[in-house]
Amino acid sequence: MTVHVHLVRHGEIASHQGDVPLTEFGIKEVQDEGRKMGENLTENEKLFFLYASTNRTRQTAEKFQKGILESVEKYQLKNIAVHEPVTETAIRNPDIFLGGLRVEMVSSAKALSEQTYSVGLKASHLETVPFWPDFWKSPDRIGYWLGLVNPPGENANAVARRIMTFASSLNSLPIKGSYRYVCVTHSPVLRAFLNRFLLEEDPGEPEYCESIDLYFKDENTCTIRFRKVEKTISI
Repeated sequence: MTVHVHLVRHGEIASHQGDVPLTEFGIKEVQDEGRKMGENLTENEKLFFLYASTNRTRQTAEKFQKGILESVEKYQLKNIAVHEPVTETAIRNPDIFLGGLRVEMVSSAKALSEQTYSVGLKASHLETVPFWPDFWKSPDRIGYWLGLVNPPGENANAVARRIMTFASSLNSLPIKGSYRYVCVTHSPVLRAFLNRFLLEEDPGEPEYCESIDLYFKDENTCTIRFRKVEKTISI
């Protein structure tokens, strides 16, 4: 049994002002990336598509799957099982809490207020709540969160451990053959994971559609690849 896990950043979006969809270019780029992966599959692989619960990750997973299916058909690959995309909460963005709610780290008080209207937190009030004003003012908002030991929710190490625990669990299934999981998530997840398990420093924002590739060949080790860096760790 071999298991590949690809932690993929969603495709291009126009802004982080709420739960926005992919741009037209983003859709095309994602589908192209799917075709490229499809060209490098081996026969008898089983592919699964998982996405965090946002519009942009769902769209990315759907278009990625479409691109792979196009390559499978074009090259007449045999015995390739391509499953439908499904939501997976384990690969979600960091859990940040405000007013008893889990909120996404959006880029303005107005966008955040769309998540907190049910508890009466308006944009004018949110501009005075600890963490958020400094987060919005930072030229690298995710980098600001990444450097905090005690944000109002999960810190970077907690997110990295969550992702590695989930990915490792896929390697313990009583199955045979080659399994590939395309896990579409967000840049905070990728940056936290790289900082903890591969680079030991923050790489900055990954490109849209860029991925971290994990390879499990046995129950004890995981090989991690990102750009030109590769490392095998014990798990």
